[in-house]
Amino acid sequence: MTARRSWVLALLIAVAAGALMGLAGSDESAGQSPVSLPDSAESARAADLMADFPGGDQAPAILVITRTDDAVLSPDDLAAAEAARVRVTGDGQAAPLMVSDDGKAALAIAPLSTGLSGFALDDAITTLRQSASADLPPDLRSEVTGGPAFGADIANAFAGANITLLAVTASVVALLLILTYRSPVLWLVPLLVIGLADRLGAVVGGKVTTLAGLTSDGSTAGITSVLVFGAGTNYALLLISRYREELHRNTDHRAALRTAVRTAGPAIVASNATVVLALLTLLFAASPSTRSLGLQAASGLVVAAVFSLFVLPPLLAVCGVKLFWPFIPRHGGPDLADAGVWHRIATAVARRPVQVLVASLAALAILACGLFGLHIGLSQTEQFRVKAESVTGFETLADHFPSGLTDPTSVVGATDRAAAIQQAIQDTSGVVSVTPAGTSPAGLTKWSVVLEAAPATDEAFDTVAALRDSVHSADPDALVGGSDAQALDARSAAQHDRALIIPAILAVVLAVLFLLLRAVIAPVLLIAVTVLSALAALGLGGWISVHVFGFPGLDNSTPLFAFLFLVALGVDYTIFLVTRAREESHEFGTRAGIVRAVSATGAVITSAGIVLAAVFCVLGVLPLIVLTQLGIIVGLGILLDTFLVRTVVIPALFTLIGPRVWWPAQVEPARSHADTV
Repeated sequence: MTARRSWVLALLIAVAAGALMGLAGSDESAGQSPVSLPDSAESARAADLMADFPGGDQAPAILVITRTDDAVLSPDDLAAAEAARVRVTGDGQAAPLMVSDDGKAALAIAPLSTGLSGFALDDAITTLRQSASADLPPDLRSEVTGGPAFGADIANAFAGANITLLAVTASVVALLLILTYRSPVLWLVPLLVIGLADRLGAVVGGKVTTLAGLTSDGSTAGITSVLVFGAGTNYALLLISRYREELHRNTDHRAALRTAVRTAGPAIVASNATVVLALLTLLFAASPSTRSLGLQAASGLVVAAVFSLFVLPPLLAVCGVKLFWPFIPRHGGPDLADAGVWHRIATAVARRPVQVLVASLAALAILACGLFGLHIGLSQTEQFRVKAESVTGFETLADHFPSGLTDPTSVVGATDRAAAIQQAIQDTSGVVSVTPAGTSPAGLTKWSVVLEAAPATDEAFDTVAALRDSVHSADPDALVGGSDAQALDARSAAQHDRALIIPAILAVVLAVLFLLLRAVIAPVLLIAVTVLSALAALGLGGWISVHVFGFPGLDNSTPLFAFLFLVALGVDYTIFLVTRAREESHEFGTRAGIVRAVSATGAVITSAGIVLAAVFCVLGVLPLIVLTQLGIIVGLGILLDTFLVRTVVIPALFTLIGPRVWWPAQVEPARSHADTV
């Protein structure tokens, strides 16, 4: 990768990448909404059966009209509302206008095709909203809500997301690279390589996901881009840092770069393999969006590693040391492993490891306590960081119409057991009313069930669970669906995924550390510390999300995604540090080796951590709470890893345990005094 003609390989990879992106065409995934409901869920199976009923191929969007002064609607207001209903439905024979008991709100149902999704659904809802507001008197307010409107507003949240995320992420990375390298030109090379890797990673990830029978969406595309930029920048920082260090020892810049690739390459491959394998554990998830994220992000990170190892080094070799101007490394400069601020910090930690370790672990444990009492699960109306019309319209409906009336729960069961099923529904606590809503040619009957509890609340979930128990006793094959049932099933799927995948992530990371370090004690300690750090970040980030930003709780998917990124990416820095510590320990012993490792890698790990934390915070530019929470928690966790775990906790542990940390391998110092600090 550093020979004089190695640039030819880099050029071929770049040309092939451009051709592949051109052949792949545009990616429509950014216009798709996340799908958190498994196909096997009862509510999903109920939704599939709805297509067999009259009108089953349509979903109701709800138009609600109120006065801006919240007064009672006058006859003229009702006439204007009726005109708006006709404009929206396009059919004067559609369901009539419904007026609330307090006379302050009117609603109309506008059926939309269930086949609409993503930006196509957003366009349809936008047209409805424009039609409703056209010619409406200024003292009347129209809002379109309902299931299709929520889907449209979520899709609209990702409108231009790829461009926005790419622009903001690239700007953040460029700024931090300039500050890190203090060079007007050096930052351009890694940014160019990572930017190309990001675009190719999006194409490759999208195609691989499609071939696997999965569907990408706007959130998976955005998170993948952030991961590729963040991890790719980390790989570049590690390689260039080692290259700069070797230039102090070698006058031939190609020889120095060759040594850097040989020594940093295994750490890059190991860290990339760790994150990729951890992401692939998401394929075991029940949630379709979670499976898509795992495969798409894993594909993108493989591309990032390939570009970091096969495109970046040839470019560095061609440009030479002038790329570092004005701070060009000189032969015979200071040994970074034996001087500087990080050496002083590591030495201080090694002198008082017990006190430092106890204080650090106590701090992490206190932060983790923020998890106690933290609510997990956001309702449909709580998904947006800014108020969407679907949310405000839903709140208006809730103020003027009975709970559950505008979005009833559905029950589907065998027609020959209809009487028993209806009686079971009526006998269920929390059910206000039940109305037969049609039959299908397949011998099924559908009921519309109004619940007493407010939608998407714990009380509504309890009622749905009780309703399922009741109707299953009358017909074991009966299905309960609707929005509340879907929310309950999505929550159950998220709980299943956390219980299954979090242990799988830990097993994968632990296996990689065993293979990399060929030791037993060190990997177990490292994974334990990383888990504690991740829990501390979840506790702190969750507390900030609720008590500082005012979010009602964590989204169902936030704990799993945050834990995955915190553990997998946190181990990145562990690998960078510990592989260097093992290298130094062969000559200087474990205690001195860990000090030298912190000294040598402190600057690059700090820079990489700040870059990655900032890149994750970029997710906050999108108006969905789940992505903002992910940015907060992962950003804070990476900073904890960077400034506390890698700098303080791990050095203190290695100092206390000494050479036994590498057991069963023998890492003996070459000099008898090497293990003194």
